[in-house]
Amino acid sequence: MSSQSNSTRQRLIRAALQLFTAQGITETTTRQIAELADVNEVTLFRQFGNKQGLLLAVIEDTGIFTRLGESLGQAANNADDITHALNSYGEKCLQKLDQMPELVRSLIGEAGKFSLENRQALGHGLAQVNHYTAQYLATVLQGHPLTHFSVEKLAGFLNLSLLGYATLELTSEFHDLWSDRHDFVIDLVELLLRSAVLISEQTSIPSATADSVDADEVKPALADSKPAVADLPANLVQTILQRAKKLDVQDYALAYVLFGAGLSPVEVVGLQRSHYLQETQQHLLQVNQGVSRQVPLNQWIMGQRHGSVTRNPLTQWVKTRKDERTALFLNEAGSPISEVEIRLRWQVWVEDLTTLSGQPLRIEQARQTWCVEMLLRGISLENLSILSGWTATQLQPYVQRAREKAALQQAIQLDQKPKGQSASPTTTGQDLENL
Repeated sequence: MSSQSNSTRQRLIRAALQLFTAQGITETTTRQIAELADVNEVTLFRQFGNKQGLLLAVIEDTGIFTRLGESLGQAANNADDITHALNSYGEKCLQKLDQMPELVRSLIGEAGKFSLENRQALGHGLAQVNHYTAQYLATVLQGHPLTHFSVEKLAGFLNLSLLGYATLELTSEFHDLWSDRHDFVIDLVELLLRSAVLISEQTSIPSATADSVDADEVKPALADSKPAVADLPANLVQTILQRAKKLDVQDYALAYVLFGAGLSPVEVVGLQRSHYLQETQQHLLQVNQGVSRQVPLNQWIMGQRHGSVTRNPLTQWVKTRKDERTALFLNEAGSPISEVEIRLRWQVWVEDLTTLSGQPLRIEQARQTWCVEMLLRGISLENLSILSGWTATQLQPYVQRAREKAALQQAIQLDQKPKGQSASPTTTGQDLENL
């Protein structure tokens, strides 16, 4: 698509969104859209087929649904407790929907006229909202009884309830069920929290059993239920890095830090520009969250080089900065990026990607992948403990995983040798045996 046709397409999409939002889909004609976009109506039909095709493009290209989720990062930062966090989320969602009343009315009222393709686009948009919401909830609900729910199902329940109330408000202001949206959100959150308490009580150990079970005996069982190491294969890692690179300079730098330095999202949030130490032979990051330490930025990630000492994704991001902010990473508003906002960016990078078992990719897997890769490249367990901030005991599952991968690699190398010629053990295999 040429730059001129792309520009025409974007003008039509912007014009359609403006008119759909102001007067609804039904009342908007293709001629009005073409006139506002300053193009011929025939061009609109050539580009999109009809008004419904244009609506499909508006939903997909402008991300009107994803905008509901993009503002959640600051809400998580500002929330004092779980009640405040959920109330804030509900208020923000309803405010966003209130900014496009005619579009919401039309989407609901005309849904029966949509083609299968358009209904699929609408469903995809709602699924995007749920992805953002689930990431937000996963952060603010850590350790809370509500985690007995799947965050995806909880996100779906919340969004369905909020959309239902918005529909009620936008189609009939005479319902008399709640005095205003604030009252509705308070009642919704209270219902969720009360349900969580009941679920927590019902799923706890019965008192008769609890009296005969020592608390210290329960802890190991809980520890055993932790998920195993789930490092990512090289092809997935490179795909994520390339997707981040195509999106934005900062996205690429963020992905580079996650996979090249093995930092957690919380540690990334705490990074200041002064924490980026550029030395002659290697760049370092000073980590002050959790265990204070320095971590090198690997130029090689899963067999592929990403830049050099003088030019890499992080140096490129820093060079583009024209502001005086002290934080190393910023959000779209120019404020320090939050953990939720980093998780939201991850969701964009890994959209449609899954593990071999069909599971969605988690941001924590970046650090797990880094640990396993460092072990495979020959670092000692003691040194990895220093760099990661984890104890040798915590790193044992990664040692085992690295041994498994090293054994597989050696077996593949043996199979590639000519018949009758033995293969000598790799350095990686020898080093891992000493851990």
